[in-house]
Amino acid sequence: MIDTDNPKLDLAFDFVQYTGTNVFLTGKAGTGKTTFLHRLKELSPKRMIVIAPTGVAAINAGGVTAHSFFQLPFGPVIPGFRKGNGFGRKAAEEQPPRFRRFSREKKNIMRSLDLLVIDEISMVRADMLDGIDEVLRRHKNRSRPFGGVQLLMIGDMQQLAPVVKEDEWDILKGHYDTAFFFSSKALQQTSYVSIELEHVYRQSDDRFITLLNKIRDNQLGDQVIDALNARYDPHFSPEDEGYITLTTHNAKAKLMNESKLHGLPGEAVSFLANVDGDFPEHTFPADFELVLKREAQVMFVKNDPAGEKRYYNGKIGKVMGFDEGMVIVQCPGEEHPIAVEPVEWHNVKYSLDEHSKEIKETVEGRFSQIPLKLAWAITIHKSQGLTFEKAIIDAEAAFAFGQVYVALSRCRSLEGLVLSTPIDAGCIKSNSRILNFNAQVHCSQPGRDALEKSKKLFREEMLTDLFDFSRITARMYSILKTLRHNARSLPEGAVREISDILDAHRDKIVRVADKFRIQLRRLLSETEMESDGQLQERIRKASLYFSEQMEWLLEQLGPLSWETDNRQVQKALSDNLKILREETGRKLSCLRFCMHGFVMQDYLSHRAKAAIEGPDRKKKRRPEAPPEPLQERPDLYRILKKWRDEKARELALPVYMVLQLKTMREMAGQVPCTLQGLGKIKGFGKKKLDRFGEELLELLAGYREENDIRTEDARGE
Repeated sequence: MIDTDNPKLDLAFDFVQYTGTNVFLTGKAGTGKTTFLHRLKELSPKRMIVIAPTGVAAINAGGVTAHSFFQLPFGPVIPGFRKGNGFGRKAAEEQPPRFRRFSREKKNIMRSLDLLVIDEISMVRADMLDGIDEVLRRHKNRSRPFGGVQLLMIGDMQQLAPVVKEDEWDILKGHYDTAFFFSSKALQQTSYVSIELEHVYRQSDDRFITLLNKIRDNQLGDQVIDALNARYDPHFSPEDEGYITLTTHNAKAKLMNESKLHGLPGEAVSFLANVDGDFPEHTFPADFELVLKREAQVMFVKNDPAGEKRYYNGKIGKVMGFDEGMVIVQCPGEEHPIAVEPVEWHNVKYSLDEHSKEIKETVEGRFSQIPLKLAWAITIHKSQGLTFEKAIIDAEAAFAFGQVYVALSRCRSLEGLVLSTPIDAGCIKSNSRILNFNAQVHCSQPGRDALEKSKKLFREEMLTDLFDFSRITARMYSILKTLRHNARSLPEGAVREISDILDAHRDKIVRVADKFRIQLRRLLSETEMESDGQLQERIRKASLYFSEQMEWLLEQLGPLSWETDNRQVQKALSDNLKILREETGRKLSCLRFCMHGFVMQDYLSHRAKAAIEGPDRKKKRRPEAPPEPLQERPDLYRILKKWRDEKARELALPVYMVLQLKTMREMAGQVPCTLQGLGKIKGFGKKKLDRFGEELLELLAGYREENDIRTEDARGE
């Protein structure tokens, strides 16, 4: 439970902390969503990353953009085509290679991830969420939405909506009912809970809160319109009052600020930001060049990092002077001015700690600047998340859904709000899909009973997954299928080797595990897990048994190696064997960890670390693997293979055009001593006999002499 007197925030924290249920955390402006996110990052032991749809939102949330982490294309992500990164066919083909490849470190982060936090979810498109789903499935668990990673989606659907260009929607509308996140096909496969925060911290004016709620719910009667327009004053002069104008377009805000600054007497003072490392310009959280004068109205663009709470993001003040790189700001109603020094913002990258294997935030770049900006005017879009004591709302040209609500809800009170243009029903654009979605959220709030059920289900999922070996079995079947389809180009006995291991695996592991999971579900339905001695004893014994079986399986898999001239088949076999050994090793690690009992939080931490691959060290090329145990005269086979490879290089030919592997295997077994005998070897026809016959007979004769093999002992003559 998070340390708060808000039951809804406590409930949200407990769902995130103690279950695997996806959570949509919403609420009116000023209900503490951003504060909750920062507290969660401090308190939760879950391995998490934070993403947001825009660069500025990501910097404010202390995370990264969705596009940069998941390497999503900026165009539509078409569902159903798993090409490249699983993105739409056209999008995948148009993206440069970097959008379809991930570093080993990023793959390991995804494999070990418990929780994905998505801030400002109202601006996330459905296709983006499905793109994230496909990446996580590919790198964590293909069979579960979002790879089995828990989602925490934070945002207010009555605020800024996703940006969807008309041509993009022409592509997407064939796949989605709406562009909003809740139309995501992957999300619809999950049973997420929605928690609506209701206590408003920003406003304490009950009358104003009621008006804002009616705007949210599209209840725009005459009383609401009249109450708002009572604040309309076209002749209002904000001079020396600490008011900021919220307008719809960036050009209008910029012109107003520059005009006001130009009209002030005195010389302008310029402050240049210091940028260190990787900090893209489009994510700058403040002006790179801040130009100020005495008497300029400014706004703080960051909370006081010193913890003294001298200022907060959105606080308005006036420049009183300058002192050795500092700006002296006086805020209305305060006795003492604030000496404002440069502060830092960080552009973070997620990485893995080399020793602890924990996900950590690595600072990629730093942006240092005086945390101020001119504040006679600001766009409504850039005001999202800010709080103002006094504001002038210019909503005449409101063009997007949610803009007027965002603007009005920035203010602490109705008395601190002035309208420069009147409000009518046409200014407040509503969306019936959002209204219906919000109504469903409001009527389906989970309680503590739902939390307890989710906690129990999560325990059951974790334990049944611990004793589920289906992914290992499926990987073995995949290898067997490849061997069977390519048996003619592989050594004799290859199919039998993996078939024998698979048969034993089914008998010793799969069938036993299927029966045990039935017992496990029964025990879990009857008891509280961590306090029940019988259940813990069964887990310990089962962990011991199956860890021994995983050790046996790793021993069987260790020496497996099959050679073929078909590079594609060779790569498929090598890759699948590597993955099979890794999955078996991870399962063994988790089972060994539970041999002394099962504690959920400890197990989650260990399981995440077990999912991480070792460092991708560049190794020296391994010597050629010896032929299979059934191969006669492996030393002769190696001699023939070395001759074959050198001859192929000399003639600039593919190796299989000189000798195929199966040809060399038969030749090593028969050791022919005449051209006639050599011609009987499969894959050694007349052309090769004419080209290489004499040279090979000389090589074979030398081998017979060195190993005292008499001519009559050589078979096939």
